[in-house]
Amino acid sequence: MPKKEGKHADMGKDGPAQCKRAKVEAGCSPSVMSFENPDSLFESLISPIKQEVFFREYWEQKPLLVQRNNPLLAAYYQSLFQLSDLKELCGRGLYYGRDLNICRCVNGKKKVLNKEGKVNYMQLKKDFDQKKATIQFHQPQRFKEELWKIQEKLECYFGSLVGSNVYMTPQGSQGLPPHYDDVEVFILQLEGEKHWRLYKPTVHLAREYNVESEDRIGNPTHEFILKPGDLLYFPRGTIHQADTPPGISYSTHVTISTYQNNSWGDFLLDAIPALVFDTAKEDVALRTSIPRKLLMQVDVADSTKKLSSLLRRLADRLENTRELRSSDMKKDFIMNRLPPCLGCDSDTLTPGGKFPRIDSKIRLQFRDHAVITVEPDQENSDEIRREMVYVYHSLKNKRETHMMGTEDDTANEEGTPQVCALKHLTAGLHKYTVEAKQNTACSCPSNYSKAFCLAVTFLLRLMDCGFLCHTWMH
Repeated sequence: MPKKEGKHADMGKDGPAQCKRAKVEAGCSPSVMSFENPDSLFESLISPIKQEVFFREYWEQKPLLVQRNNPLLAAYYQSLFQLSDLKELCGRGLYYGRDLNICRCVNGKKKVLNKEGKVNYMQLKKDFDQKKATIQFHQPQRFKEELWKIQEKLECYFGSLVGSNVYMTPQGSQGLPPHYDDVEVFILQLEGEKHWRLYKPTVHLAREYNVESEDRIGNPTHEFILKPGDLLYFPRGTIHQADTPPGISYSTHVTISTYQNNSWGDFLLDAIPALVFDTAKEDVALRTSIPRKLLMQVDVADSTKKLSSLLRRLADRLENTRELRSSDMKKDFIMNRLPPCLGCDSDTLTPGGKFPRIDSKIRLQFRDHAVITVEPDQENSDEIRREMVYVYHSLKNKRETHMMGTEDDTANEEGTPQVCALKHLTAGLHKYTVEAKQNTACSCPSNYSKAFCLAVTFLLRLMDCGFLCHTWMH
Protein backbone atom coordinates (compact mmCIF):
# COMPACT_ATOMS: atom_id res chain seq x y z
CA MET A 1 0.00 0.00 0.00
CA PRO A 2 1.54 3.36 -1.03
CA LYS A 3 2.74 5.62 1.73
CA LYS A 4 1.14 8.99 2.35
CA GLU A 5 3.17 12.14 1.98
CA GLY A 6 3.33 15.42 3.87
CA LYS A 7 1.14 16.17 6.86
CA HIS A 8 -1.43 13.53 5.84
CA ALA A 9 1.09 10.70 5.83
CA ASP A 10 0.60 9.45 9.38
CA MET A 11 -2.89 9.50 10.87
CA GLY A 12 -2.12 7.07 13.66
CA LYS A 13 -4.17 4.14 14.87
CA ASP A 14 -7.15 6.31 15.70
CA GLY A 15 -7.11 8.15 12.36
CA PRO A 16 -9.65 7.76 9.58
CA ALA A 17 -9.91 4.46 7.78
CA GLN A 18 -8.48 4.27 4.30
CA CYS A 19 -10.42 3.66 1.10
CA LYS A 20 -9.79 0.35 -0.56
CA ARG A 21 -6.72 1.03 -2.68
CA ALA A 22 -5.57 -0.65 -5.84
CA LYS A 23 -1.97 -0.08 -6.84
CA VAL A 24 -1.28 -0.45 -10.55
CA GLU A 25 2.01 -2.00 -11.57
CA ALA A 26 3.65 -0.14 -14.45
CA GLY A 27 4.12 -3.33 -16.46
CA CYS A 28 0.44 -4.32 -16.56
CA SER A 29 -1.36 -0.99 -16.63
CA PRO A 30 -2.99 0.34 -19.79
CA SER A 31 -1.23 3.26 -21.44
CA VAL A 32 -4.52 4.92 -22.38
CA MET A 33 -8.24 4.19 -22.17
CA SER A 34 -9.63 1.41 -24.33
CA PHE A 35 -12.41 2.61 -26.64
CA GLU A 36 -13.03 -0.71 -28.38
CA ASN A 37 -16.46 -0.99 -26.75
CA PRO A 38 -18.28 0.36 -23.65
CA ASP A 39 -17.21 -2.60 -21.49
CA SER A 40 -13.54 -2.20 -22.32
CA LEU A 41 -13.74 1.54 -21.66
CA PHE A 42 -15.15 1.05 -18.17
CA GLU A 43 -12.70 -1.77 -17.48
CA SER A 44 -9.79 0.52 -18.33
CA LEU A 45 -11.30 3.36 -16.29
CA ILE A 46 -11.33 1.35 -13.04
CA SER A 47 -8.28 -0.83 -13.82
CA PRO A 48 -6.91 -2.93 -12.15
CA ILE A 49 -10.26 -3.55 -10.41
CA LYS A 50 -12.44 -5.96 -12.39
CA GLN A 51 -15.99 -5.01 -13.25
CA GLU A 52 -17.58 -7.89 -11.36
CA VAL A 53 -15.59 -7.00 -8.24
CA PHE A 54 -16.52 -3.33 -8.56
CA PHE A 55 -20.25 -3.97 -8.77
CA ARG A 56 -20.22 -6.65 -6.12
CA GLU A 57 -18.20 -4.76 -3.51
CA TYR A 58 -18.30 -1.01 -4.25
CA TRP A 59 -21.16 0.19 -6.46
CA GLU A 60 -23.71 2.00 -4.27
CA GLN A 61 -21.92 0.62 -1.20
CA LYS A 62 -18.58 2.26 -0.42
CA PRO A 63 -15.76 4.39 -1.88
CA LEU A 64 -12.96 3.03 -4.03
CA LEU A 65 -9.56 4.72 -4.37
CA VAL A 66 -7.28 3.64 -7.23
CA GLN A 67 -3.75 5.09 -6.92
CA ARG A 68 -1.69 4.36 -9.99
CA ASN A 69 1.77 5.99 -10.04
CA ASN A 70 1.74 5.63 -13.83
CA PRO A 71 3.37 8.59 -15.67
CA LEU A 72 1.86 7.60 -19.03
CA LEU A 73 -1.67 7.42 -17.64
CA ALA A 74 -1.11 10.63 -15.68
CA ALA A 75 -0.11 12.39 -18.93
CA TYR A 76 -3.27 11.10 -20.62
CA TYR A 77 -5.45 12.34 -17.77
CA GLN A 78 -3.77 15.74 -18.00
CA SER A 79 -4.68 15.92 -21.70
CA LEU A 80 -8.38 15.72 -20.85
CA PHE A 81 -8.45 19.24 -19.41
CA GLN A 82 -5.81 21.67 -18.13
CA LEU A 83 -5.93 24.99 -16.35
CA SER A 84 -4.10 26.48 -19.33
CA ASP A 85 -7.05 25.56 -21.59
CA LEU A 86 -9.16 28.31 -20.05
CA LYS A 87 -7.58 31.13 -22.05
CA GLU A 88 -8.53 29.57 -25.39
CA LEU A 89 -11.98 28.52 -24.13
CA CYS A 90 -12.75 32.02 -22.88
CA GLY A 91 -12.04 33.22 -26.40
CA ARG A 92 -14.98 31.10 -27.61
CA GLY A 93 -17.44 33.06 -25.52
CA LEU A 94 -18.06 31.59 -22.05
CA TYR A 95 -20.66 32.97 -19.66
CA TYR A 96 -20.82 33.01 -15.88
CA GLY A 97 -23.41 30.62 -14.51
CA ARG A 98 -24.00 28.82 -17.78
CA ASP A 99 -20.45 27.66 -18.52
CA LEU A 100 -18.62 28.14 -15.25
CA ASN A 101 -18.89 29.31 -11.64
CA ILE A 102 -16.19 30.76 -9.44
CA CYS A 103 -16.61 30.09 -5.75
CA ARG A 104 -14.87 29.57 -2.45
CA CYS A 105 -15.76 27.84 0.80
CA VAL A 106 -15.86 30.49 3.55
CA ASN A 107 -16.75 29.47 7.13
CA GLY A 108 -18.43 26.28 5.94
CA LYS A 109 -20.52 28.01 3.28
CA LYS A 110 -20.21 28.32 -0.47
CA LYS A 111 -19.51 31.89 -1.58
CA VAL A 112 -20.19 32.46 -5.28
CA LEU A 113 -17.98 35.14 -6.87
CA ASN A 114 -19.49 35.18 -10.37
CA LYS A 115 -19.56 38.36 -12.39
CA GLU A 116 -22.29 39.23 -14.89
CA GLY A 117 -22.38 38.11 -18.49
CA LYS A 118 -19.38 37.02 -20.53
CA VAL A 119 -16.25 35.65 -18.86
CA ASN A 120 -13.10 37.77 -19.20
CA TYR A 121 -10.00 35.58 -18.96
CA MET A 122 -7.83 38.18 -17.18
CA GLN A 123 -10.53 38.75 -14.55
CA LEU A 124 -10.96 34.99 -14.15
CA LYS A 125 -7.21 34.56 -13.64
CA LYS A 126 -7.20 37.40 -11.11
CA ASP A 127 -9.99 35.79 -9.08
CA PHE A 128 -8.12 32.47 -9.19
CA ASP A 129 -4.73 33.88 -8.18
CA GLN A 130 -5.72 36.63 -5.73
CA LYS A 131 -9.07 35.54 -4.29
CA LYS A 132 -8.09 31.85 -4.20
CA ALA A 133 -11.36 31.03 -5.92
CA THR A 134 -12.20 27.63 -7.37
CA ILE A 135 -13.24 27.53 -11.02
CA GLN A 136 -16.04 25.05 -11.67
CA PHE A 137 -16.31 24.40 -15.42
CA HIS A 138 -19.64 22.90 -16.53
CA GLN A 139 -19.86 19.98 -18.95
CA PRO A 140 -16.38 20.21 -20.57
CA GLN A 141 -17.27 17.36 -22.96
CA ARG A 142 -18.91 20.11 -25.03
CA PHE A 143 -15.42 21.36 -25.89
CA LYS A 144 -13.07 18.43 -25.22
CA GLU A 145 -13.37 15.55 -27.69
CA GLU A 146 -11.59 13.02 -25.49
CA LEU A 147 -14.10 13.59 -22.68
CA TRP A 148 -16.88 13.33 -25.27
CA LYS A 149 -15.51 9.90 -26.26
CA ILE A 150 -15.30 8.75 -22.63
CA GLN A 151 -18.75 9.96 -21.60
CA GLU A 152 -20.46 8.70 -24.76
CA LYS A 153 -19.08 5.22 -24.11
CA LEU A 154 -20.07 5.42 -20.44
CA GLU A 155 -23.63 6.38 -21.41
CA CYS A 156 -23.71 3.26 -23.57
CA TYR A 157 -22.30 1.22 -20.67
CA PHE A 158 -24.66 2.44 -17.96
CA GLY A 159 -27.74 3.21 -20.06
CA SER A 160 -27.92 6.48 -18.13
CA LEU A 161 -26.90 10.08 -18.77
CA VAL A 162 -23.29 10.89 -17.84
CA GLY A 163 -22.27 14.46 -17.04
CA SER A 164 -19.03 16.05 -15.92
CA ASN A 165 -17.55 19.13 -14.24
CA VAL A 166 -13.93 20.24 -13.98
CA TYR A 167 -12.75 21.82 -10.71
CA MET A 168 -9.60 23.97 -10.60
CA THR A 169 -8.55 25.07 -7.09
CA PRO A 170 -5.46 27.12 -6.09
CA GLN A 171 -3.18 26.10 -3.24
CA GLY A 172 -4.42 26.33 0.32
CA SER A 173 -8.02 26.79 -0.79
CA GLN A 174 -11.31 24.93 -0.87
CA GLY A 175 -14.17 25.57 -3.29
CA LEU A 176 -17.16 23.78 -1.77
CA PRO A 177 -18.30 23.04 1.80
CA PRO A 178 -18.99 19.49 2.97
CA HIS A 179 -21.92 18.15 0.95
CA TYR A 180 -23.38 15.09 -0.70
CA ASP A 181 -24.67 14.58 -4.22
CA ASP A 182 -27.51 12.67 -5.89
CA VAL A 183 -25.21 11.00 -8.43
CA GLU A 184 -22.64 8.22 -8.59
CA VAL A 185 -19.26 9.96 -8.79
CA PHE A 186 -16.00 9.05 -10.55
CA ILE A 187 -13.18 11.54 -9.97
CA LEU A 188 -10.09 11.65 -12.20
CA GLN A 189 -7.17 13.70 -10.91
CA LEU A 190 -5.71 15.62 -13.85
CA GLU A 191 -3.17 18.14 -12.47
CA GLY A 192 -1.61 18.82 -9.08
CA GLU A 193 -2.87 17.17 -5.91
CA LYS A 194 -6.13 17.26 -3.96
CA HIS A 195 -6.69 16.41 -0.30
CA TRP A 196 -9.99 14.56 0.19
CA ARG A 197 -12.09 13.77 3.25
CA LEU A 198 -15.10 11.46 3.09
CA TYR A 199 -17.73 11.00 5.81
CA LYS A 200 -20.43 8.53 6.70
CA PRO A 201 -23.64 9.28 4.77
CA THR A 202 -26.56 10.79 6.65
CA VAL A 203 -28.83 9.82 3.74
CA HIS A 204 -27.86 6.62 1.92
CA LEU A 205 -28.23 6.78 -1.89
CA ALA A 206 -29.52 10.34 -1.62
CA ARG A 207 -31.98 11.70 -4.17
CA GLU A 208 -31.03 15.34 -3.61
CA TYR A 209 -27.92 17.51 -3.25
CA ASN A 210 -27.41 18.88 0.23
CA VAL A 211 -24.78 20.80 2.23
CA GLU A 212 -23.86 19.40 5.65
CA SER A 213 -22.40 21.32 8.59
CA GLU A 214 -19.06 20.35 10.08
CA ASP A 215 -20.54 19.77 13.54
CA ARG A 216 -23.02 17.21 12.18
CA ILE A 217 -20.80 15.02 10.01
CA GLY A 218 -18.22 14.10 12.65
CA ASN A 219 -14.77 12.79 11.82
CA PRO A 220 -13.89 11.62 8.31
CA THR A 221 -14.09 7.90 7.59
CA HIS A 222 -11.52 8.23 4.77
CA GLU A 223 -8.75 10.74 4.15
CA PHE A 224 -6.19 10.72 1.33
CA ILE A 225 -4.49 12.74 -1.43
CA LEU A 226 -5.24 12.24 -5.13
CA LYS A 227 -2.38 12.62 -7.61
CA PRO A 228 -2.44 12.76 -11.43
CA GLY A 229 -3.64 9.44 -12.86
CA ASP A 230 -5.54 8.48 -9.68
CA LEU A 231 -9.25 7.66 -9.64
CA LEU A 232 -11.81 7.92 -6.85
CA TYR A 233 -15.34 6.52 -6.84
CA PHE A 234 -18.01 7.06 -4.22
CA PRO A 235 -21.77 6.44 -4.13
CA ARG A 236 -24.45 9.14 -4.06
CA GLY A 237 -25.06 10.35 -0.54
CA THR A 238 -21.36 10.17 0.42
CA ILE A 239 -20.47 13.37 2.29
CA HIS A 240 -17.21 14.82 1.04
CA GLN A 241 -15.00 17.89 0.92
CA ALA A 242 -11.68 18.56 -0.81
CA ASP A 243 -8.93 21.18 -0.76
CA THR A 244 -5.62 21.83 -2.49
CA PRO A 245 -2.82 21.38 0.05
CA PRO A 246 -0.32 24.19 0.74
CA GLY A 247 2.78 23.86 -1.41
CA ILE A 248 0.80 22.57 -4.41
CA SER A 249 0.31 25.43 -6.87
CA TYR A 250 -3.14 24.24 -7.94
CA SER A 251 -5.28 21.15 -8.49
CA THR A 252 -7.42 20.15 -11.48
CA HIS A 253 -9.80 17.22 -11.43
CA VAL A 254 -12.82 16.14 -13.46
CA THR A 255 -15.90 14.74 -11.79
CA ILE A 256 -17.80 12.28 -14.01
CA SER A 257 -21.27 11.58 -12.66
CA THR A 258 -24.17 9.31 -13.56
CA TYR A 259 -27.36 7.62 -12.30
CA GLN A 260 -29.23 10.76 -11.32
CA ASN A 261 -32.91 9.89 -10.83
CA ASN A 262 -32.25 6.41 -12.17
CA SER A 263 -33.47 4.25 -9.28
CA TRP A 264 -36.16 1.57 -9.06
CA GLY A 265 -38.41 4.21 -7.52
CA ASP A 266 -37.96 6.45 -10.57
CA PHE A 267 -38.60 3.52 -12.90
CA LEU A 268 -41.81 2.61 -11.05
CA LEU A 269 -43.03 6.21 -11.21
CA ASP A 270 -42.47 6.05 -14.95
CA ALA A 271 -43.82 2.57 -15.68
CA ILE A 272 -46.77 2.17 -13.25
CA PRO A 273 -49.14 4.59 -15.09
CA ALA A 274 -48.95 2.47 -18.26
CA LEU A 275 -49.41 -0.70 -16.21
CA VAL A 276 -52.51 0.76 -14.56
CA PHE A 277 -53.89 1.90 -17.91
CA ASP A 278 -53.41 -1.51 -19.54
CA THR A 279 -54.73 -3.44 -16.54
CA ALA A 280 -57.83 -1.26 -16.23
CA LYS A 281 -58.86 -2.25 -19.76
CA GLU A 282 -59.16 -5.88 -18.62
CA ASP A 283 -59.89 -5.66 -14.87
CA VAL A 284 -63.24 -4.15 -13.97
CA ALA A 285 -62.11 -3.63 -10.36
CA LEU A 286 -59.90 -0.78 -11.51
CA ARG A 287 -62.77 0.76 -13.42
CA THR A 288 -65.15 0.98 -10.48
CA SER A 289 -65.74 4.46 -9.08
CA ILE A 290 -63.96 5.88 -6.06
CA PRO A 291 -66.24 6.70 -3.06
CA ARG A 292 -68.29 9.85 -3.14
CA LYS A 293 -66.43 12.95 -1.93
CA LEU A 294 -63.13 11.06 -1.61
CA LEU A 295 -61.28 13.92 -3.27
CA MET A 296 -62.79 16.35 -0.75
CA GLN A 297 -61.63 14.45 2.32
CA VAL A 298 -58.52 15.22 4.34
CA ASP A 299 -58.30 11.74 5.88
CA VAL A 300 -58.48 8.95 3.32
CA ALA A 301 -57.45 6.17 5.71
CA ASP A 302 -60.66 4.27 4.99
CA SER A 303 -59.59 3.88 1.39
CA THR A 304 -56.11 2.49 2.03
CA LYS A 305 -57.41 -1.09 2.33
CA LYS A 306 -59.04 -0.82 -1.08
CA LEU A 307 -55.90 0.73 -2.57
CA SER A 308 -53.76 -2.08 -1.11
CA SER A 309 -56.07 -4.62 -2.73
CA LEU A 310 -55.80 -2.91 -6.10
CA LEU A 311 -52.01 -2.72 -5.84
CA ARG A 312 -51.92 -6.47 -5.20
CA ARG A 313 -53.98 -6.98 -8.36
CA LEU A 314 -51.43 -4.89 -10.25
CA ALA A 315 -48.60 -6.98 -8.80
CA ASP A 316 -50.35 -10.16 -9.95
CA ARG A 317 -50.77 -8.68 -13.40
CA LEU A 318 -47.09 -7.71 -13.50
CA GLU A 319 -45.95 -11.23 -12.63
CA ASN A 320 -47.94 -12.65 -15.54
CA THR A 321 -47.05 -10.12 -18.21
CA ARG A 322 -43.99 -9.78 -20.44
CA GLU A 323 -44.37 -6.02 -20.68
CA LEU A 324 -43.49 -3.16 -18.39
CA ARG A 325 -43.13 -0.06 -20.48
CA SER A 326 -40.82 2.72 -19.41
CA SER A 327 -41.97 5.75 -21.33
CA ASP A 328 -40.55 9.08 -20.21
CA MET A 329 -37.27 7.77 -18.74
CA LYS A 330 -36.35 5.98 -21.94
CA LYS A 331 -37.19 8.95 -24.15
CA ASP A 332 -35.46 11.40 -21.83
CA PHE A 333 -32.28 9.31 -21.97
CA ILE A 334 -32.27 9.03 -25.76
CA MET A 335 -33.24 12.68 -26.26
CA ASN A 336 -30.55 14.12 -23.97
CA ARG A 337 -27.60 11.76 -24.35
CA LEU A 338 -24.45 12.38 -26.37
CA PRO A 339 -24.34 11.50 -30.06
CA PRO A 340 -21.66 9.04 -31.23
CA CYS A 341 -18.16 10.49 -31.27
CA LEU A 342 -17.09 9.86 -34.87
CA GLY A 343 -14.15 12.21 -35.24
CA CYS A 344 -13.15 12.31 -38.91
CA ASP A 345 -15.42 9.35 -39.69
CA SER A 346 -18.66 11.35 -39.79
CA ASP A 347 -19.45 9.99 -43.28
CA THR A 348 -20.75 6.81 -41.64
CA LEU A 349 -23.96 8.70 -40.87
CA THR A 350 -24.55 9.34 -44.58
CA PRO A 351 -26.78 6.72 -46.26
CA GLY A 352 -25.16 4.94 -49.18
CA GLY A 353 -24.59 1.63 -50.93
CA LYS A 354 -27.03 -0.76 -52.54
CA PHE A 355 -30.52 -1.37 -51.20
CA PRO A 356 -30.69 -4.70 -49.35
CA ARG A 357 -33.02 -7.50 -50.40
CA ILE A 358 -35.52 -9.01 -48.00
CA ASP A 359 -33.13 -11.93 -47.41
CA SER A 360 -30.09 -9.68 -46.89
CA LYS A 361 -28.21 -9.64 -43.60
CA ILE A 362 -28.41 -6.17 -42.08
CA ARG A 363 -25.87 -4.90 -39.56
CA LEU A 364 -27.18 -2.16 -37.32
CA GLN A 365 -24.68 0.64 -36.82
CA PHE A 366 -24.61 2.47 -33.48
CA ARG A 367 -26.75 -0.22 -31.88
CA ASP A 368 -26.13 1.35 -28.46
CA HIS A 369 -27.75 4.57 -29.69
CA ALA A 370 -31.10 3.11 -30.80
CA VAL A 371 -34.13 1.93 -28.85
CA ILE A 372 -36.97 0.07 -30.57
CA THR A 373 -40.37 -0.18 -28.90
CA VAL A 374 -43.93 -1.09 -29.80
CA GLU A 375 -46.40 1.42 -28.36
CA PRO A 376 -49.89 2.74 -29.04
CA ASP A 377 -49.98 5.38 -31.78
CA GLN A 378 -49.32 8.65 -29.95
CA GLU A 379 -50.91 10.78 -32.67
CA ASN A 380 -54.05 8.79 -33.43
CA SER A 381 -57.09 10.43 -31.83
CA ASP A 382 -59.41 7.51 -32.66
CA GLU A 383 -60.82 5.45 -29.82
CA ILE A 384 -59.03 2.36 -31.14
CA ARG A 385 -55.34 3.08 -30.79
CA ARG A 386 -53.10 1.21 -33.23
CA GLU A 387 -49.88 -0.42 -32.12
CA MET A 388 -46.89 1.29 -33.72
CA VAL A 389 -43.20 0.53 -34.00
CA TYR A 390 -41.03 3.36 -32.70
CA VAL A 391 -37.30 3.66 -33.28
CA TYR A 392 -35.73 6.31 -31.09
CA HIS A 393 -32.12 7.28 -31.70
CA SER A 394 -29.58 9.87 -30.63
CA LEU A 395 -27.59 10.25 -33.87
CA LYS A 396 -28.82 13.82 -34.40
CA ASN A 397 -28.30 14.98 -30.83
CA LYS A 398 -26.05 17.98 -30.26
CA ARG A 399 -22.91 17.63 -28.22
CA GLU A 400 -22.91 21.40 -27.57
CA THR A 401 -26.09 21.24 -25.46
CA HIS A 402 -25.39 17.97 -23.64
CA MET A 403 -26.51 18.15 -19.98
CA MET A 404 -27.09 21.90 -20.27
CA GLY A 405 -30.86 21.77 -19.82
CA THR A 406 -31.59 23.49 -23.14
CA GLU A 407 -33.92 22.54 -25.94
CA ASP A 408 -33.63 23.01 -29.66
CA ASP A 409 -36.38 25.44 -30.61
CA THR A 410 -35.80 24.78 -34.27
CA ALA A 411 -37.20 21.24 -34.09
CA ASN A 412 -39.99 20.75 -36.62
CA GLU A 413 -41.90 18.03 -38.40
CA GLU A 414 -41.01 16.53 -41.74
CA GLY A 415 -43.22 14.39 -43.91
CA THR A 416 -46.78 13.32 -43.31
CA PRO A 417 -48.22 10.62 -41.05
CA GLN A 418 -48.12 7.85 -43.62
CA VAL A 419 -47.42 4.15 -43.14
CA CYS A 420 -43.67 4.87 -42.88
CA ALA A 421 -42.77 8.40 -41.79
CA LEU A 422 -40.03 10.35 -40.02
CA LYS A 423 -41.08 12.80 -37.33
CA HIS A 424 -39.06 15.22 -35.24
CA LEU A 425 -40.44 14.98 -31.71
CA THR A 426 -37.73 17.19 -30.24
CA ALA A 427 -34.02 17.87 -30.63
CA GLY A 428 -32.27 14.60 -31.41
CA LEU A 429 -35.38 12.42 -30.86
CA HIS A 430 -36.82 10.92 -34.02
CA LYS A 431 -39.76 8.59 -34.53
CA TYR A 432 -40.20 6.17 -37.33
CA THR A 433 -43.73 4.70 -37.47
CA VAL A 434 -44.95 1.61 -39.24
CA GLU A 435 -48.39 0.10 -38.75
CA ALA A 436 -47.84 -3.11 -36.80
CA LYS A 437 -50.21 -5.47 -38.62
CA GLN A 438 -49.18 -8.94 -39.64
CA ASN A 439 -48.36 -9.27 -43.35
CA THR A 440 -48.99 -5.54 -43.94
CA ALA A 441 -47.02 -4.24 -46.87
CA CYS A 442 -44.68 -1.37 -46.02
CA SER A 443 -45.09 1.20 -48.78
CA CYS A 444 -42.41 3.84 -48.45
CA PRO A 445 -42.72 7.42 -49.62
CA SER A 446 -40.07 8.20 -52.20
CA ASN A 447 -38.11 10.42 -49.80
CA TYR A 448 -37.44 7.62 -47.27
CA SER A 449 -35.03 4.74 -47.40
CA LYS A 450 -36.38 1.41 -48.65
CA ALA A 451 -33.65 -0.21 -46.59
CA PHE A 452 -35.29 1.08 -43.44
CA CYS A 453 -38.71 -0.24 -44.50
CA LEU A 454 -37.25 -3.67 -45.14
CA ALA A 455 -35.52 -3.63 -41.77
CA VAL A 456 -38.71 -2.72 -39.92
CA THR A 457 -40.72 -5.34 -41.83
CA PHE A 458 -38.12 -7.91 -40.74
CA LEU A 459 -38.41 -6.78 -37.12
CA LEU A 460 -42.21 -7.02 -37.24
CA ARG A 461 -42.01 -10.57 -38.54
CA LEU A 462 -39.69 -11.49 -35.67
CA MET A 463 -42.18 -9.95 -33.23
CA ASP A 464 -45.07 -11.85 -34.80
CA CYS A 465 -43.10 -15.08 -34.46
CA GLY A 466 -42.30 -14.36 -30.81
CA PHE A 467 -38.54 -13.96 -31.29
CA LEU A 468 -38.70 -10.43 -29.90
CA CYS A 469 -40.62 -8.95 -27.01
CA HIS A 470 -42.95 -6.04 -27.68
CA THR A 471 -40.35 -3.79 -26.11
CA TRP A 472 -36.94 -4.51 -27.55
CA MET A 473 -33.82 -2.55 -26.72
CA HIS A 474 -30.65 -2.78 -28.81
